[in-house]
Amino acid sequence: MTRLPYGSPTTPLPDEVDVAVVGGGIMGLATAYHLARTSYLRITVVEGAYLAAGASGRNGGGVRMQWSDPNNVRLMMESLRICRGLTQELGINLWFRRGGYLFLARTPAQADQLERNAAMHRELGADTRLLSPTAARAIVPELDVTGVVLASYNPHDAVVFPWPFLWGYAARATAMGVAIRTHTKVTRIEPETATYRLHLSDGTALRTDTVILAMGAYGHDLNRGLGIDLPNRPHRHEILSTAPLKPLFDPLVVDLSTGLYASQSLRGEVVAGVTLGAPDLDAPPEPIDTTSSLGFLERIGAALVRVFPRLGPVSVLRQWAGPYDFSPDGDPIVGPSPGHPKVIQMCGFTGHGFMMAPAVSRLVARFVAHGIGDPLLDRWSPGRFAGKPPARPREVMIIG
Repeated sequence: MTRLPYGSPTTPLPDEVDVAVVGGGIMGLATAYHLARTSYLRITVVEGAYLAAGASGRNGGGVRMQWSDPNNVRLMMESLRICRGLTQELGINLWFRRGGYLFLARTPAQADQLERNAAMHRELGADTRLLSPTAARAIVPELDVTGVVLASYNPHDAVVFPWPFLWGYAARATAMGVAIRTHTKVTRIEPETATYRLHLSDGTALRTDTVILAMGAYGHDLNRGLGIDLPNRPHRHEILSTAPLKPLFDPLVVDLSTGLYASQSLRGEVVAGVTLGAPDLDAPPEPIDTTSSLGFLERIGAALVRVFPRLGPVSVLRQWAGPYDFSPDGDPIVGPSPGHPKVIQMCGFTGHGFMMAPAVSRLVARFVAHGIGDPLLDRWSPGRFAGKPPARPREVMIIG
């Protein structure tokens, strides 16, 4: 069997490495790539299924700098800057399309938030523009702006095809010596005197100095085995794709009143999702459910036709689900674990992990390889929840 350039179930693993990345999604693969690119560490990635099996392969592919927090705006400006050059850096077509993001506000409170965001964006150098409903319709003629009071548009926001991102990072990491093993679960992490032993589902074990848990919502069992209790919780999020259409709109459109987001791919499909509630952050983590539901189809149908009436008769070709990984305060959970500083967490991205990964993976790789910290890593510390109830989110939770 010929080993694929981005890992396989038969990739041989060494007995010992410097860094073991658990999770072959965008965070894990991008971090492994940057570690290999900037250090001489021995690195391996272990993925329990195939690459893109989890949330990284199930999201809408949006990448935006429109946020209500200045730190996230700066981070996403950097992430978008990185994305623009990744096709050349990784040697793969990422289908990177800068059509912008168009947010629609229907209430005075939503409009006030867009106005505050735009003012802050201008101070940071982000080209976010406030638009009247008429001006929004000039950008997207198919838009029904009935009930819209204000819109926010940034032409530099973008949409990508998620899978090539993973393949590109994996292929380049493999070329630099990273061993990527797929279809192999880490069943237990055993602390030793100065290292950790990862027990694998094939009966073998792997010793490592540092563990990077890049499993998103799937990491609770391994964390509990180490006595680590994190408050992130999984929540099912569903998406659909329509039959291909002639070009209707360029931006990814977000309706803040319903949580709807919709974009049109280069092949003509409309890809759309909508958030259905939120998890109980005080309850134990529930099993991750990736089944589809009729309730989602009914709700998104109404939300989508409200914004784009022309889509009423369009056929839905595919519907799928994946987990949001909710953090109680809306910030990611990234950095050394309480009691286990050599276990690095990368979770709790609340539906925004894919778009943040190009920038966040560089921060984590720099910290692991060279001990260089960052104010964001301080803010995102997994230890911030100890002994106090976490604040509630301040960001609009849209995966986009």
